Amino acid sequence: MHAQEVTFIKLVQGEKQFQVPLYQRTYSWTQPELRQLWDDVSDLVEAQLDGESPASHFLGSVVLAPGQLAAAGVQRWLVVDGQQRLTTLMLAFTALRDHLREVGGEFARTADKIEDQYLVNKYLDGNDHYRLLPTQADRDAFIACVSGGPRAGGGGNIGAAYRFFRGACTEGSEQHGPGWTEAVVMALGGLLSIVEITADAQDNVFRIFESINNTGVGLSQSDLLRNYVFMLLPTRGERVYQQQWLPMQQQLGPRNLELLVWLDLVVRGNSRAKQTDIYREQQRRLQPLAGDEQALQAEIAVLAERGQRLLRVLDPSRETDPALRAALERLDRWGGQTHYPLALFLLDQVEAGESTAAEAAEALRFVESYLVRRLLCQSSTTGLNRLFMEAPKELERGLPVAQAVRRYLSAKRTGARVWPDDAELMEAVRRMPFYTAGRSQQRFFVLRSLEESYGASEMVDYANSPLTVEHVLPQSPSQSWLDLLAEEAEDGQGPQEVHELLVHTLGNLSLSGENSRLSNHPFRRKQEILDSSALRMNMEIAAEPRWGAKEIVARSERLGRRAVEIWPGPLRAQREVSGEWPGWSELRAALVAIPAGTWTTYGAVAALIGSHPVPVGSYLASTSGLHGAYRVLTADGRVSDNFRWPEADHGDPRALLAAEGVPIDAAGRASLAHRLSADDLATLLDKELARDNAENASPDAKMQSRAAGFEELLRENHPALADDLLQVLAFWERLDPDCRLAYGRAAETSCFPTLDLGPGGRPATIWPLAIYPVLGTVEVVFQHLRSRAPFDDTEMRRELLRRFNRIDGIQLAEAKLELRPSFSIEVIGRRKEEVQGVLEWFVHVTALHLAQRG
Repeated sequence: MHAQEVTFIKLVQGEKQFQVPLYQRTYSWTQPELRQLWDDVSDLVEAQLDGESPASHFLGSVVLAPGQLAAAGVQRWLVVDGQQRLTTLMLAFTALRDHLREVGGEFARTADKIEDQYLVNKYLDGNDHYRLLPTQADRDAFIACVSGGPRAGGGGNIGAAYRFFRGACTEGSEQHGPGWTEAVVMALGGLLSIVEITADAQDNVFRIFESINNTGVGLSQSDLLRNYVFMLLPTRGERVYQQQWLPMQQQLGPRNLELLVWLDLVVRGNSRAKQTDIYREQQRRLQPLAGDEQALQAEIAVLAERGQRLLRVLDPSRETDPALRAALERLDRWGGQTHYPLALFLLDQVEAGESTAAEAAEALRFVESYLVRRLLCQSSTTGLNRLFMEAPKELERGLPVAQAVRRYLSAKRTGARVWPDDAELMEAVRRMPFYTAGRSQQRFFVLRSLEESYGASEMVDYANSPLTVEHVLPQSPSQSWLDLLAEEAEDGQGPQEVHELLVHTLGNLSLSGENSRLSNHPFRRKQEILDSSALRMNMEIAAEPRWGAKEIVARSERLGRRAVEIWPGPLRAQREVSGEWPGWSELRAALVAIPAGTWTTYGAVAALIGSHPVPVGSYLASTSGLHGAYRVLTADGRVSDNFRWPEADHGDPRALLAAEGVPIDAAGRASLAHRLSADDLATLLDKELARDNAENASPDAKMQSRAAGFEELLRENHPALADDLLQVLAFWERLDPDCRLAYGRAAETSCFPTLDLGPGGRPATIWPLAIYPVLGTVEVVFQHLRSRAPFDDTEMRRELLRRFNRIDGIQLAEAKLELRPSFSIEVIGRRKEEVQGVLEWFVHVTALHLAQRG
């Protein structure tokens, strides 16, 4: 075997083809892996734009074995290991090529160059034309992307990765301008370092594959650093290890020690330090001290002291100053690690006597305000980590740290780094769907803070209470709720559209421990329950005579004013106003995220971005260069009479949709099975939705009452088919001793047929369906299954979809293999035995996978 370090362009140049063998798994990278790669690429791009000459970033290895020489002279290579990296880079270049072609003009030539250099063997036909041939299961989806076919960016992990990079290219171009794309081409092709390992012809390729994929856990970055440092301490090593390193390691644990070693670089001013390159960066910093054991011991002492301060960030109860402890506790409840570099730097300042605890606490409250206001306005999170990593070296010296932090966060920034002012905050609270913003604990944090601002005399034990987010206007409204909304609908607007625009806004949300009792009852019944609540915000809601659009908007105004008081905004004199409403940027991102073979409505897009269907339609009709605008249709699936191509005519939208696989009926309506809701769009944009799921359902004493609640709702809403559905659920429980039923805790008690994967399963439970008795739908939870073997394999999810689609009345769109497509609960009543057959197959293949895994 031979190894050499190469760039991607050197790896793929020449007439080559990389083939992924059949024994390799299908492409499996999802959002976390794609985001990590793109963050690394973005750092390289940013360094280029700043005029720096960035060092290459090590991506990993690719192990290749020589294949047969094609008749056309193409050298074939079998990809023994590294197919995920190789496929991802090919998809990134494909998305970049298509983005540049869409921009047009001078960029068209760069797009052609990308195709010829990275993606295809230009003068060859058939399969030889493509430089990469994935496994059979992924091949059609990959070729659709590279060839620019109508189904490019469809369902499955291949399509999702392509759409991810299309969205990243669109966002990057908007923020950085034309020079950005050239820097991306250079970063992807010339600055990602790959170790190319080539096997000899006589090597046993499959044995190599087995060896690579059955190795033990490698050394962590902090392990490598420890070994390096103590190699340089031949006389003091034993004492330094026992007295300083080992206590630090034991207190922090492996993960937090790794975090400390990274943060140590950042607070020293290395704002470009990556957590994947800690060892190299620390080694470079410490290398001049080689031979000076006393200096190295001092460095370890500084690291150990900083570790004690990190423990106070991780566990604020360790902080002795009350104000500083309270500020750290609030950020800890907020969650995430974004604030860690600045928080640790502030504790360093206090320890060094360069700041007071009170000033540090005030500075952290400005950090909290910055994060909360951006959440409420649903600003992009791109660049946040970089912003806080740069703070330790960018803060103005000589000022009190609170003032310096506020000035830094208020500084002239646009796009991803704007601190929303009061007017922007108020507008966002009125219109934006808060329920889809950020993570669930962050939404809870905001609602809890708003409740605490009432200053109630009776304290609520939030840590031990069963409080969850409650929709006053229900997510699944009964007819009485829709009748109420119809009274306030504008011309051309139906009650469902009013519901979609208001249901997730802050004005319609509260906290309650009575979600199962509140359910989707009429407002009068909800009033009785909310009026007995200890929360002031619930008493305020209960005092309203009705609950419609007017009341929701009015409450949004009141909560917005409270938010302005709780979370102070930027220094007005330094505020730079961005030229475009941020909702349009999110609309463009949503258009890119829509899979080929699906469509959505003007109302769903408006609900997602906090707008109204009319301005959404106007924006789509008047803005050129929008990817996928033809996939936005009226509520009944028709092309709007007002739809216009802003530039050159690209043909009949119905024909384009049909080519992607969307059925169009004789009346010109797109199939409802292929429609995406506002919640689907939020999922595609990686917005966390607080949904029912079986992981929240514990086998405690309450489960029996939830089961009774589910049956009650089922018989109340679907009396004719209740017995048939309950028989299917009983059949599930008989399939296997580990087959059980779990029930959700939300207002509509949903049911999940779960299969326990046993002690070796990670995660421990899998389920194929979610059944909603009020809404009358059965969701096939591909969004959940894609992270659980064996259905993390796209082909297995596709097979599950095919088996359901063979049942009359079920038509699941293949483009929704990462979402939660649904069918009517009535199908189970008509086709009970066929549904049971699919469930039996599901249990069989899962059990077979567990048995093969050992």
